[in-house]
Formats: sequence, structure tokens, C-alpha cells
Amino acid sequence: MFQDDGFRALDRQECLRLLTKVPIGRVVYTRKALPAVLPVNFSLDADSSVVLFTSSGSDLVRAIDGVVVAFEVDDFRAETESGWSVVVTGRADIVTDPAEHERLSRTGPRSWMPVRDGVFVRIESEIVTGRELQGTREAR
Repeated sequence: MFQDDGFRALDRQECLRLLTKVPIGRVVYTRKALPAVLPVNFSLDADSSVVLFTSSGSDLVRAIDGVVVAFEVDDFRAETESGWSVVVTGRADIVTDPAEHERLSRTGPRSWMPVRDGVFVRIESEIVTGRELQGTREAR
């Protein structure tokens, strides 16, 4: 049900389903005590955690390993003024278990950028929230 403001809250299961619909999300984290946002490709693992693959020496890995971050995905249609947004909040950790790394090498995301000494980063889906915006215009 949509409220008067045109938004509908999405439950956890619907949010997780929507996470599988888009290839790019944004990691929201702190860099040098300031907010930072970085678009990345990702996958959703069987345990509902968000998984990234990046270079082990990247600034992103140094900034997020072991800390709580937010991860946001969305899909909006300007022509109908409608869409949705999902935010996953949880601790980010480098995957260090060799068996888990091997499994993710087969099933996890592939970086769209060249990666040296790649590592998988798992963001636990501790808090998952989402909203859908019902458009006010019809597509033309």
C-alpha cells in the first residue's frame, strides 16, 4: 500500500529479490573522515550478503575492511517518475577462508576492471530496507 507521499516500504524478501535485478550498486563508506560513495558491480550470495571483487591493495578495501558500510542499489524510470531503492547496511570483511574464496571464484562477481591480487569483500545484510516510488505520470 502506498502512503500519501507516494512511497511504499519494501519488506526484506522483496528487497533481496530486487538486489538480483541490477548489476551495479554503490558502497557508502567513510574515507578520511568524510562520506564517500563508489559504484561497483556485485552479486548477492546464498546467505543474502553482498559480495564484491576488487584488488587487495585498493583504497576501497583499506577503507571498508572490518567496518560497517551501506550498500545501495536502485532502478528509476524518469519517464514515469517511478522506481525503487534498496539499502543494505552491515559489516564489510575480506573473505580470507581459502575454500570460501575458491567457491566465490566460481560463483561470485567478476570485476569489470582489471584486478591484480583480487579479493572478495562480503557485506553482511544485517539491515535491509527499501522503498518503491509509485509514479505520478504514465510513460509516453
